[in-house]
Amino acid sequence: MILIGYSGHAFVIYGIFKAAGKKIAGYCDVTEKTYNPFGLQYFGKENSETGLQAIKDHGYFIAVGDNGLRKKIYEGLAKDNLQPGNAIHPSAVIDPSANVAEAGVMVAANVTINPLASIATGAICNTGCIIEHECIVGEFAHIGPGAVLCGNVKIGDGTFIGANAVIRQGVTVGKNAMIGAGAVVVKDVPDNVTVIGVPAR
Repeated sequence: MILIGYSGHAFVIYGIFKAAGKKIAGYCDVTEKTYNPFGLQYFGKENSETGLQAIKDHGYFIAVGDNGLRKKIYEGLAKDNLQPGNAIHPSAVIDPSANVAEAGVMVAANVTINPLASIATGAICNTGCIIEHECIVGEFAHIGPGAVLCGNVKIGDGTFIGANAVIRQGVTVGKNAMIGAGAVVVKDVPDNVTVIGVPAR
C-alpha cells in the first residue's frame, strides 16, 4: 500500500494498516519529508511517473485529513481508473447490515458502526466515534474522534464533525458544514455553515 500524504493523519493510517497486517510500501507527497518516523520510501507526487507506478504496483490510500484535498486527489487518480482501498482497524465494530463504500474509507480504532448505517466514498470515521443505526455519512466527510451520531442522522458530503460532538437523532447536517468540537447539535444544519456550542448555534 502507498500512502498519499505523510504527516499526522497519515501516521494514524499507518497504524491502522499495521494493526490489520498490511504492509506500507512507501508514500507520495508534494516533497520528501525530513520527518520520517516509520522509515518509508518516498515515491514523489502521486501524479508523477514514479508515484503512479508505485500506486499501480501496490495500491494506495489517501492519508489526508482535509476533506477538499482528499476529494481532489481522489478525483485526479480516478481519471486513471485508480481506486483507493479502505483502511479499517481490526478493533472497529461494523454491523453486517451496515454499508461501507469500498473506496478510500477510514475506520479507525474502536469505532462502532451500527445496523443499516451507510458510509460513503472517502469518508473518515476517526478514533472511537459512534455511528448509530441508519445514519448516513456522505462522501469525503470527516467524523472526528469520539463524536456520536445518534440514529437516523444524515451528514452531507465534505462536512467535518469535530471531536466529541453529538448529533441528535434524526438531525440532518448539510454539505461542507463544520460542527465544532464538543458541540451538541439538536436541529438541522444547512450547507456551508459552521456551528459551535451547547446547544450548537
